Amino acid sequence: MRVCVLYSGGKDSNLTLYKAYQEFEVVCLVTLIPRSEESFLFHYPNVNLVKLQAEALNIPLVMEDTPDDEAGSIKALRYVLKKAREKYGVEGVVTGAIRSTYQASRFQRVCWDLKLWCFNPLWLKDEISLLREVLELGFEVIFTRVAGYPLRKSLLGRRLDHDIIEFFERIRRFVNPSGEGGEYETLVLDMPLFRRRIKILDYDVVGEDYDATLIVRRAELIEK
Repeated sequence: MRVCVLYSGGKDSNLTLYKAYQEFEVVCLVTLIPRSEESFLFHYPNVNLVKLQAEALNIPLVMEDTPDDEAGSIKALRYVLKKAREKYGVEGVVTGAIRSTYQASRFQRVCWDLKLWCFNPLWLKDEISLLREVLELGFEVIFTRVAGYPLRKSLLGRRLDHDIIEFFERIRRFVNPSGEGGEYETLVLDMPLFRRRIKILDYDVVGEDYDATLIVRRAELIEK
C-alpha cells in the first residue's frame, strides 16, 4: 500500500515513519505549518526543519500552511491529503496519535471523507515504553518546548536519555509522558532512516520555566 506519513519532525512522527517503513511503501511526508503554538492539531516549534529532515530521509515532502483553529486545520489537512493523493497516488495515511481521541478522530474523519485508509501504529501504546523504544532504535531527540509544571526551561536542548525517561515515569500523574497534550515537544536530529543527520548551528531559548521554547535559527545536514 502506498502511504503518506503525517510528519512534524518530532519523536512520535519519526517513530511512526519508522514503523510504516517496515510495512508499507512510504511515498511522501505530509506536514502542516500552523501559525503559532496555539494550534489545535499540529506541532509548531521548528516545524520548518522538516525540509532538512525530508532531505535526510530522501522522501518527498508535501507542506501546507494552516490556521490554528480546528475548522481551518481540518480544511488544510483535507486539502494537503488530496494533493498528496493526486501527486503520489497515496492510498493510506499514517499518523502518530497515541491516546488523543480528539486528534485521532479528526484525522480519521478526514481520511474517511477522502476514502483513504488511516493507520495509527502507536495507538494506545504505553508512553514510557515508546520513549524507551525511541532510544533503543538509536534516535537522537532533543526537547524544543516545555509547557507546564514541572517541566523547566533547562530541559530545552537536552537529549532524550534514560534519566529523562525515568523522570517522566515519576511525574506521569502531572504530565503525559509522550507530551501529546502539548506538555512538551521534540525535534529528531537523527534516526535509522536518516542518510545524514541534522547539526544545529544557532538557536535561541525564549520564555521562562514551565513555558519556554527552543527556536532553531540555523541548521545543516552533516555526514553520520
